[in-house]
Amino acid sequence: MNASTFALDFVPRWLEAVRAPSGGLFERLDLQGRPVAADEPRTSLVHARTAFALAHLSMATGDARLLDGARHAYVFLDGSLRDENGGYRLSTASSLRRSYDQSFALLALVTLRKADPQSVPQERIDACVAFIDGVLTDARDGSLFEDDTMARSGPNADDLRAQNPHMHMLEAYLQAFEMTGEDHWLARASALVALVRRHFIDPATGAVREFVGHDLAPATGEAGARREPGHQYEWAWLLHRFADLGGDESARQDAARMLAFADRFALRNDGPLAGAPFDALDADGHIVEDTHLLWPLTEAGKLHSALYLRTGNDAHRIRAERIETLIFNCFFTTSDHPVFVNRVNGTGKVLWPEALTRLVYHVALFVTEAERAGIRPHAARPSVAAATKPILEEERS
Repeated sequence: MNASTFALDFVPRWLEAVRAPSGGLFERLDLQGRPVAADEPRTSLVHARTAFALAHLSMATGDARLLDGARHAYVFLDGSLRDENGGYRLSTASSLRRSYDQSFALLALVTLRKADPQSVPQERIDACVAFIDGVLTDARDGSLFEDDTMARSGPNADDLRAQNPHMHMLEAYLQAFEMTGEDHWLARASALVALVRRHFIDPATGAVREFVGHDLAPATGEAGARREPGHQYEWAWLLHRFADLGGDESARQDAARMLAFADRFALRNDGPLAGAPFDALDADGHIVEDTHLLWPLTEAGKLHSALYLRTGNDAHRIRAERIETLIFNCFFTTSDHPVFVNRVNGTGKVLWPEALTRLVYHVALFVTEAERAGIRPHAARPSVAAATKPILEEERS
């Protein structure tokens, strides 16, 4: 499978399965392409990510089906999950407004407005930013509160602050700058990069901390030591993108240290999943979760694709091609259903057999970065494909 096959064949068939007759999108499918829990609450995360991913793919391919799918996801996000003050609720069953969700809402808004200006009024973007600035941002240092509950009361002494909302807000700001050319977005991105350098990057290793304390100081215990390889790759890709768009060139040095940490400690070196990043390490690089989620591979793949495009170094091309083989042989099933699995172990045995709707965002960005860099998948030899295809439940007995 390549970018065109994914965007023009797999995604339209997946859209047919994931669209809910009552409106919006199902949150997850089983391996027969059926909703796992058709009546579970619909989330802003799923609808915003999907609206973005489909708008992004529609601009890359010109396919009207993808743009129609983006509009469908956005209509539900806007009509069923948005508050009057411009914030987006966690789900149809929760009024909590998380910074994480707002970042994806903004990402979707600016991208869909570029793809189809009639779909998204500028007022929606302005209101979302006003909510982020006025409710979810700590005026003292520019950091993001986890949610509006923390914003109202202030962080408690035992609260953790995550890098993830900051990372995806940086992604949204960079996307907004690329979509509009308006300099204020790049200024916002620069402020976030400076914040992350101060508080979330471990100076000893260059790796990104998953969590810091309530006051942004390093956290203790397992949470403070947690390092996710997927986020090292994701941050590195964003920092290179930041530099490419006119940000601080020294961000590339930060990105290089993140990549070095992940490559030194996080890659499986044997078996059919050789080359796949583990799910989690500790601060010293010891493996704490030796399984393989889908999304860290997409993040590694899009980084190596972007680095190959930038440098022409064949080592990055080889890495990206290997990751593409792993993704489509180990996580995408060989059935007629447009589905994939979420987590496997080192032998390819499926540990989480659900196609989570929110993951199409990750795959979409990887395949378009690979296509942009001229990465072409190689057809796996039958013996390789047989060794690495997902081991499904009915095959285990």
